[in-house]
Amino acid sequence: MANQTNLAKGKRRSESLPGDNGDVVVLHRGEVKKRRGEKEENKWKHIKDKKLRGQIVQREKLFGEAAETATKVQQWLLPSEAGYLEAEDLEDTRHFSQEAIVKEVDVTSARKAFDLQLPDLGSYTVDYNSNGRFLLLGGRKGHLAMMDWKKSRLMMELQVRETTRDVKFLHNETFFAVAQKKYVFIYDRKGVEIHCMRDHIQPLKLEFLPHHFLLASVDKAGILRYQDTSTGTLVAQHRTHLGRGGVLRMNPYNSILGLGHSNGTVTMWSPNMSTPLVSILCHRGPVTTVAYDLAGVHMVTGGMDGQVKVWDVRKYLPLHTYIAPTTPKALEISQRGLIAVGCGSKIEIWRDALATKQVKPYLSHRLAKGAQVEDFAFCPYEDVLGTGHSAGISSLLVPGAGEPNFDTYVANPFETWKQRREAEIQRLLNKLPPDTIALDPNTIGGILRAGNENQKAKLALSEEANKANAIAAGKEVKEKKKMKGKNKPSRRHKKKQLNVITAEMQIKRDLMAKQKSDSKKPTTTVEVNDTSLPLALERFKRK
Repeated sequence: MANQTNLAKGKRRSESLPGDNGDVVVLHRGEVKKRRGEKEENKWKHIKDKKLRGQIVQREKLFGEAAETATKVQQWLLPSEAGYLEAEDLEDTRHFSQEAIVKEVDVTSARKAFDLQLPDLGSYTVDYNSNGRFLLLGGRKGHLAMMDWKKSRLMMELQVRETTRDVKFLHNETFFAVAQKKYVFIYDRKGVEIHCMRDHIQPLKLEFLPHHFLLASVDKAGILRYQDTSTGTLVAQHRTHLGRGGVLRMNPYNSILGLGHSNGTVTMWSPNMSTPLVSILCHRGPVTTVAYDLAGVHMVTGGMDGQVKVWDVRKYLPLHTYIAPTTPKALEISQRGLIAVGCGSKIEIWRDALATKQVKPYLSHRLAKGAQVEDFAFCPYEDVLGTGHSAGISSLLVPGAGEPNFDTYVANPFETWKQRREAEIQRLLNKLPPDTIALDPNTIGGILRAGNENQKAKLALSEEANKANAIAAGKEVKEKKKMKGKNKPSRRHKKKQLNVITAEMQIKRDLMAKQKSDSKKPTTTVEVNDTSLPLALERFKRK
């Protein structure tokens, strides 16, 4: 419900809003007044039972506090709403150019769109830190730079004079990793080399697992390595046996790594197993790029066959297939589910493409002078797409891409150095061990059931899913008639069998009748002096 107070030109204005429990919440000068919960004791004086009257007053007080809390949450914590471009009449949003979008937005948003022309230093890879405040650039020919892109301030610039293939921020902006020609190097925010990881030989791609403090890399030989950045130990080293691996992406939901291979398969890995958890044949040619959404439900893959496929990770089945103009080089999914596809010099943004099959893209952009797309990164909590290409860096405005409301406990774009220090300590204290990485993280801390119980639970879930699909498709759902009591099918079958007379049944009936007749005969007492006693009772015979 809308609950913000509008005070314009010093005028006094109030709004009365319905509460969750049917009462009216009155907003006046930013204050919240409730009809229930304040001075309600006089209202319940007619109740003679003191205990009942106290319970009612306490409950009314809780109702009032809940209404006040809900009003404050909606007023202060969720002030912004996400918006998309809307076309009028016969217009189409995919024909809107970046120049036209920049002209219509405010000055602050217009400054977020820029181009950095760096054609002499090779193709660039980009990465944003967790709160989206800092941008890291890595050129193919050794150029490294970090900048506070919102303020257009250069924080660090470095030339390592050797090939750099990928860059990645670690737990915050104070450290970042670079996949150079021979090893992985760690630098601080001033460009000082901190560490050289000699176990990571000829790395191609990097990924950082923030909840586990693990840095993962894949090299030319197809070896996947996990390095703990808090202790410096090598956690795991897996051989994929699938050749060169140049595609590596983390699923943010469960921290599972997805690797794309030249045989068209995508394998999912964890540091706990030396074999892939899942292997999916996605394309008929080599896989060129992979991306996951934040919920971990959908996976988008691009292949050399010119197809972009959307997969349901829960069932490992393809949902939609899109045909790209050329081989897709880069893929990225925003916080609100927008898909960015880079093919050559053309960039397409697709809206609602995960849930349903779309006919046309939401936005389209072509890079100047035929520059080739190399890497994508959506800025967290901003409607900005950072693009690294062969001619430099481009920042594009994509309305509706970022989450408008941020949680300061997760990421704070306006954090101070003290808040960053405390957040770093909290992350170290809450660090998860590598053993907790699994396909279903909800199984951790649960009860280990028997095999038959798991099978019954899966059958029940499948029946519910089939029933929901049938209802959604408009089909009639026939429920099984479960009979209980004397009229159950099993009991009716037994009754029918009792009426059938067979030879065995007749013999059993004769035997039962004979036993019954023998039991009715009078029993004779056995005298002790009888000479016909059995041997077991001879010792009790009177002499």
